[in-house]
Amino acid sequence: MPRNIYTLLILPKKDKSAKKISMSGTLVWGVSIFVMVLVLFMSYLSYDYIHIRREQAELNRLKQQTAEQRRQIDGLVSKVDQFAVKMDELRQVDQKIRIMAKLVVGKDKDQLLGIGGPVSEENRLRSKVIADDQAMISVIGRQVEHLMDDAAVRERSFTDLLIFLQRKKSLLAATPSVWPVLGWVTSEFGKRLSPFGSEPEFHKGIDIATRAGTPVHAPADGIVAEVAYRHDLGQMVRIDHGHGISTLFGHLSRAIVRNGTTVRKGDRIGLVGNTGRSTGSHLHYTVNMNGVAVNPRKYLN
Repeated sequence: MPRNIYTLLILPKKDKSAKKISMSGTLVWGVSIFVMVLVLFMSYLSYDYIHIRREQAELNRLKQQTAEQRRQIDGLVSKVDQFAVKMDELRQVDQKIRIMAKLVVGKDKDQLLGIGGPVSEENRLRSKVIADDQAMISVIGRQVEHLMDDAAVRERSFTDLLIFLQRKKSLLAATPSVWPVLGWVTSEFGKRLSPFGSEPEFHKGIDIATRAGTPVHAPADGIVAEVAYRHDLGQMVRIDHGHGISTLFGHLSRAIVRNGTTVRKGDRIGLVGNTGRSTGSHLHYTVNMNGVAVNPRKYLN
């Protein structure tokens, strides 16, 4: 069977003669297959090269992203450490306030006293030496949870302190700590001989002698609970200061407040007089604690 022969005719330019190249069909097929395989191989190499370049670019991007995340994690660790230092400072401030306010007793004393100093550097930097980012994030998460719990404790503690100090402020404002008038104490609190005879009696306040018409001032904040005239105390005013404390002012020539009036420390409430069972111009001043008369000098500055 005759073999297929393929002739390739090459026509040169101008005057040169044509050239013929004869090839068998087998050679033509072999060359064609070789060329096709070469083209496919080159295409694969090109695709693989482009794919590698894309992966390299993605890898570089991921490396930059990882480095940025590492910097962010380090920054977060630093902020958590600073937060821990601030919380420790707040604990010490809490402790100092409680000591100054004399609130540290019993269990609280054991809990608060003897605590101080900065947070351990080893503990604060422990998360920074962890190589595994996931482990580092886990440690940071636990630290944040611990600090949040500590912050909640501090918030409750400062709320308690605020309530306590507000009560102290209210109690201080309600404590009759200033003299209602200036004068001479002619009769002290306690047992004495009656000025109207020789019989002993218990004097429930102090008598302050001064000229008639001298203004009488409220010794603390409160509300006027009673304005009345009694045969023994004459014209009198009683102020309720809250917290079980009340004050009474007797022998006034005139009261200048009414029932229900809110008064502040230093406000005028009446004028010194000689009304009721009295031997001269003076102010009878009584302090009652939960309804029991106590010595006013205990509160006076």
